[in-house]
Amino acid sequence: MAVLPLEPEPSRRASATPRRVAVLSVHTSPLDQPGTGDAGGMNVYVTEVARRLAARGVEVEIFTRATSGDLDPVVEMHDGVVVRHVTAGPFQGLAKEDLPGQLCAVTSGVLRVEATRPEGWYDLVHSHYWLSGQVGWLAAERWNVPLVHAMHTMAKVKNLTLADGDVPEPDGRVIGEQQVVDASDRLVANTAIEAEQLVDLYAADPRRVAVVHPGVDLDSFTPGDRAAARARVGVPLDKQVLLFVGRIQPLKAPDVLVRAVAAMVSATPTLRDTLQVVVCGGPSGTGLAHPHALEDLAVELGVRDLVRFVPPVDRHRLADWYRAADLCVVPSYSESFGLVAVEAQACGTPVVAARVGGLPTAVADGRSGRLVDGHDPRIWAGAIADALTDTETLERWAAGSVEHAAHFGWDATADATLDVYRAALAERAGGRALTAVRA
Repeated sequence: MAVLPLEPEPSRRASATPRRVAVLSVHTSPLDQPGTGDAGGMNVYVTEVARRLAARGVEVEIFTRATSGDLDPVVEMHDGVVVRHVTAGPFQGLAKEDLPGQLCAVTSGVLRVEATRPEGWYDLVHSHYWLSGQVGWLAAERWNVPLVHAMHTMAKVKNLTLADGDVPEPDGRVIGEQQVVDASDRLVANTAIEAEQLVDLYAADPRRVAVVHPGVDLDSFTPGDRAAARARVGVPLDKQVLLFVGRIQPLKAPDVLVRAVAAMVSATPTLRDTLQVVVCGGPSGTGLAHPHALEDLAVELGVRDLVRFVPPVDRHRLADWYRAADLCVVPSYSESFGLVAVEAQACGTPVVAARVGGLPTAVADGRSGRLVDGHDPRIWAGAIADALTDTETLERWAAGSVEHAAHFGWDATADATLDVYRAALAERAGGRALTAVRA
């Protein structure tokens, strides 16, 4: 038996601009509300980039696993963008950790859709997160098109920075991620740091790694009147507001904020009269095992009266929460980028964030906020207290926040993504290695 190269199809050899892209977001739908379950920044990323690719003439079909029998098989999300719900396993009660067992079913659903189309319907596959990458690997190979993959989070990185008591990612995921890295024509990294991690931890070919910063909706997330925003969300004007936005799970470390607030109140009891902590989000991931753990911690530390829990909200209400806050606090143990930090800054709200992952890119240390090393609540208490008591610095950070966030529009993300697509297609047209085994 000889291994022979497959010639690229003439239509793809003639053009390096995709007409139709199959986007895979297996474990979470772009239609889901960010901030709870498995929905977060990746949902926003997939939605915003798809919309802007469509505006640039690229048809986008997003495949995701159906989580309800009431969902329409196909939903038009935007002009030129459709979401396809693939039936794979039970609609409800299936955790993300159980999804590897349903990847064959998801792949079958994706391939069945393509089988009803004329040959060569999709020009490229773009997968998000390793579960989607496993499906994309087979689909791209079957259709003889490039696979572009975005990791969003990586098991090896998460396992190096686990929160106390959190559960490490299993070896099966590590192996699966490595397979996707090896199979991809291009890997999209959110930041230069993530690109380095792909190369150092997964031996990715640096020539196939492209850095594309995520964006922020600069039309929705804008500076506004703080008093008016506080009136809309129900926060008194005389409070100093600390805001946490995100899924409530150990990885995101909302407990660090609660512990820091307890330390602040212990050191300065008068803060109890002025401080308000808002946690906007819902339980997710390993946090589902103890959905009230953060509230219980606040009770235990004697600060439950200072903490207000708010369920996930749409972007317009979220923008008001950002505008209402004095500081947005992002104490995560790991972040591929940190979309919340950029959204807050776009609204003119400075950020105190952990110096991890992509957050040093998302936050301009000393210009739009402060980066904190480690997760010691006492250090966080000091950093937050220093910021709240320095009005001049807060005002300077607020101005710097808007300036910094302006560099992260979704249009730039879409343009850079399209450049990645073109490079992958051009490389295929030049004869890159797809092989077939012939008898």
